[in-house]
Amino acid sequence: MAEATPLYQTYNRAPLRFERGEGVWLVTEGGDRYLDFAAGVAVNSLGHAHPHLVEALKAQADKLWHVSNLYDVPGQETLGRRLTEATFADRVFFTNSGAEALECAIKTARRYHFTKGHPEKFHIITMEGAFHGRTIATIAAGGQEKYLEGFGPKAPGFDQVPFGDIDAVKATISDATAAILVEPVQGEGGIRAIPVEMLRELRAICDEHDLLLILDEVQSGVGRTGKFFAHEWSGITPDIMAVAKGIGGGFPLGACLATEEASIGMKAGTHGSTYGGNPLAMAVGNAVLDIVLADGFLDQVRDVALVFRQGLASLQDRFPDVIAEIRGEGLMLGIKAKGPNTELLMAMRDQHLLGVPAGDNVIRLLPPLVTTAEEARDGLRRIELAAEQVRHKAAAIA
Repeated sequence: MAEATPLYQTYNRAPLRFERGEGVWLVTEGGDRYLDFAAGVAVNSLGHAHPHLVEALKAQADKLWHVSNLYDVPGQETLGRRLTEATFADRVFFTNSGAEALECAIKTARRYHFTKGHPEKFHIITMEGAFHGRTIATIAAGGQEKYLEGFGPKAPGFDQVPFGDIDAVKATISDATAAILVEPVQGEGGIRAIPVEMLRELRAICDEHDLLLILDEVQSGVGRTGKFFAHEWSGITPDIMAVAKGIGGGFPLGACLATEEASIGMKAGTHGSTYGGNPLAMAVGNAVLDIVLADGFLDQVRDVALVFRQGLASLQDRFPDVIAEIRGEGLMLGIKAKGPNTELLMAMRDQHLLGVPAGDNVIRLLPPLVTTAEEARDGLRRIELAAEQVRHKAAAIA
């Protein structure tokens, strides 16, 4: 009889135990190789064991791990400056995760209005299907009942509207509204992109009503859609933005970015983090930007994404009984399945290809940004075999 696990039973884990990673591949303890198009849910932006990241972490580990934010951390100044120079932002607060980055974003927005003499303005408008994290505040922001159930009263101050409904956004604005918070591309919600024109309209609405526009780019940022951040496709900029996942390349790292104006309320003592911005995280974050911001890197991401997207569209044409729709931008793509998405996901796993389930019956495909065109075609071949497997199974049942 197997020994009982000491772990919380909060995960439905796949029966796979990986021992090491090599680029876009994961290798199990038994030596089986899997093409990793899950990338730790868009975290492993540069794949596994990228030599530049490994060297940066090793070099820093030999010097200094942690001092806390009681003192200056030189790596924070470097990474913060690189982020502000490459984005809309003037200020950066470093965190350990996406949920923490969202918490900081929410507090920044509320504190902005408090400082302006309007403490009553603390409500934030969010969209149905959103996922902003697992803390008490961020599950309230996301508004999904499955994450809220059993955790007591929903944290106040979050007003949710149907996805993509600009009229509902306008109708929800009140004297208590502080900000609008959206993901440019919903990941957990099923790779649902907010149309470019709607993002522009949200920016205009915020300007008209003195609201702050907060973007959650935890999953869509750091090159994932072929731009450094997904909102760049629309030509607008937010006031506050939450970042995590890909910026650490696998090391726990997040950041809240804000304009000088939006961050005016965040004075000494208003927010903090013991581990946020630690020297190890800063070394890896700077190493990630060395690669992602290098000339031609994002061009390569877009080129490979085009190959992959076109291949997926071809598979949809050939397997309309299995694949209902292809969604997404760059290397943040989704397959909406005709049958249960778990069937296709399991068939992909049988072909040693990893994806991520999402809402709206979608499978997320989030390959590392270093994926080559040849590796993308390998993934397409495995998806084709998986689709054939699903089709044959359905025919056998019929």
